[in-house]
Amino acid sequence: MAPIVPPPRSSPEADGRARWYARELGWATAGTSPVRLPTGLRFDVLELPAVAGHAVLRRVGRTGPVALAGQRMWLLVAAGGADELPGLLDWLEWGGITLDLTAIGAGGHITAPVPPDGSGGPSGAALWLRPPEPRRAVEPVLPALVGFGNRGGDVPDLVRLVDAAATECHRVRLAGARTRLTAGRPEGQPLAFS
Repeated sequence: MAPIVPPPRSSPEADGRARWYARELGWATAGTSPVRLPTGLRFDVLELPAVAGHAVLRRVGRTGPVALAGQRMWLLVAAGGADELPGLLDWLEWGGITLDLTAIGAGGHITAPVPPDGSGGPSGAALWLRPPEPRRAVEPVLPALVGFGNRGGDVPDLVRLVDAAATECHRVRLAGARTRLTAGRPEGQPLAFS
């Protein structure tokens, strides 16, 4: 007979974080240590290196909510956006190029970032860079595949956001390759192909 293992106890911080997401945003949460936000219900997530993500934020200006989790950035997009990513990358001619750009959609989750008021956050927890607005439906402000061009508001459509994200992920990849190429050669020695 297998031993009975009690469920993990939740902390006051985790309980407070889950309550904030439920009360202020109307979002479902899962788990307690850590609190997770299911994707595919209210939003999907584009995940990319933080360096590339910061460049995307400078390029496109306004986006939907954005969170930083260590060296990764999460851009919230409309639910269903994760399913569109592979086709969009092919259509934008990024197919076949290795990019550190992934999507988290239905059945996935992200760790709940610390609420904007700073409550309930352990050291090193994900943080909102551009938090969702409490008591406001998130869906109208999320980049979605609604056609080409701007949706009429300040938020870019999914095509423009994915194109900017792919470009910046590629730039980060090329910069890393250049650094690896030049790391072992003596100072001032040109590359053979320069």
